[in-house]
Formats: sequence, C-alpha cells, structure tokens
Amino acid sequence: MPLSLTLVTTFTFVLAVSGCISGFLAGLLGVGGGIIIVPVLYHVLAAFDVDMALRAHIAVGTSLATIIPTSLQSIRTHRAKGAVDATLLRFWAPFVGLGVLVGVLIARFAPGTLLTAVFGMVAAIVAAYMLFTREGWHPFAALPAKPAQAGMAGGIGTLSTLMGIGGGTLTVPVLSVFSYPVRRAVGTASVVGLIIALPGTLGYIFNGFGREGLPPLSLGYVNLAALLAIVVTSMWFAPMGARAAHSIAPSHLRKAFGIFLAITSIKMLADVLP
Repeated sequence: MPLSLTLVTTFTFVLAVSGCISGFLAGLLGVGGGIIIVPVLYHVLAAFDVDMALRAHIAVGTSLATIIPTSLQSIRTHRAKGAVDATLLRFWAPFVGLGVLVGVLIARFAPGTLLTAVFGMVAAIVAAYMLFTREGWHPFAALPAKPAQAGMAGGIGTLSTLMGIGGGTLTVPVLSVFSYPVRRAVGTASVVGLIIALPGTLGYIFNGFGREGLPPLSLGYVNLAALLAIVVTSMWFAPMGARAAHSIAPSHLRKAFGIFLAITSIKMLADVLP
C-alpha cells in the first residue's frame, strides 16, 4: 500500500469508526475488544487491498497491542475490588507465557489463512457455548489438578496469541465451567490478558519487521495508526456500551454475542475454505 496523506487519513478515519463500534460492543457485551477488533480490522484491511497473506497477521498483532492499555485499566479496577486471584495467577502465569511463545512461533511460520481459520473455529465454539448453554452452567465442581490447569493455561496463551484476543474470551468461560466465581474470573482474566498481550505484541512486531506490503505506519505486524485510532475511540465508547448493557437482560446480551460470533466465524472461515 503506497504511502499518501489521503490514504493515511482515510485509513485512520475508518479505523477510528471501527474503534467506536468495537468499544461500544465490548462494553455492551462484557468481552475483551480483541474478539471484535480482529474481524473488523481484517475486513478494513481487505477494503484497502492489503495482501490477504498479511491481513490476519496485522489484525491479530494490532489487536494484541490494543489490549495492553485496556488490560492495565481493567487490572486497576478489578484489583481495587479484590477480584484478582493472585494465587491462581502465580501458578498460571508461566504456562500462559509459555503458550504465548508457542503461539508467536507458530504465527511466524504460519500462513495468514491458518490464523483466520483458528479465529473462525474458536469463535464458532465460543458462539455455541453462548447460544446453547444456560446461564450459570457449571458441569464441574472445582478446578482440575495442577497438570490439567497447566495445560489449560498454556492452551489459552497459545490460542489467544493466534487469535489476537486477551484473557476474557477464553479464560472466563473455561474457569466458569469449573464453578469458579464469575466476577473473580473476569478480574483474574484481565491480568491474563496483559500476560498474553505484552509478549504477543512484541512477537508480532518481530515477526513482521521488514515485510513488504504492510500498510502505512506499521511496526512489523502492528499498525500504529490502527492502534492509536482504536485505543482512543474504543476506550471512549466502551463505558457507553457498559451503561447501555444495564438496560438489556443479560440473557439477551449472551444470545446477541453468540449470534455476533457465529456470523463472524462464518465470514472468517468463508475466506479460507475452498
């Protein structure tokens, strides 16, 4: 994509609008913005004729970068309310970090279609969970033994790094399945999000450094114009979505998020299936 003032201005404006939408939906649905930002950014890049081989990497890398400031903000809030499980994090953190390193390594050599397919398939699973399980469904009474928890933490780190999402989208449902208190799960997931986003962002910068065909103002696979536009606007609109959520029944929000993810997964998978 050749650099020009008009192109940069238009690109930034479209991304700012995308940030407004993703921030509002993230606040409304109570999820991390990454699950919304990645498909939005992926299709914005397609509209600007960015090479398909680069779109998924840029969308994921930039999404991970946007999670850093929002995670820091969330961590402060949840810690003040005593909703962060430090004991669980001390055990999980090394395995989440190891999973992130595995994800970065896979992303370095994987084609963009693989990242798109992973996002689409995991989004479909989460959509099914939202649409077809009842609120408060807890099939297990407690967390499993430590080896199983290590595998869960590593898997969350790897998949989140490949998808460009923070801790909430996978960590909260996984912990909830094991009867973990949901507020504590959300607070703890905010720290997991930072553990994923910081090294994940650095990995995508390194992986994409010097690649040809990147959009203007890119640092590796992290687009700085998108990062700034999305962070500023999403953080402004997320509280508006959160306020709107209080006027809508939680069950309706759960179904709405499930439908959104189902549509997103279909669109993403349609791009990679023959």
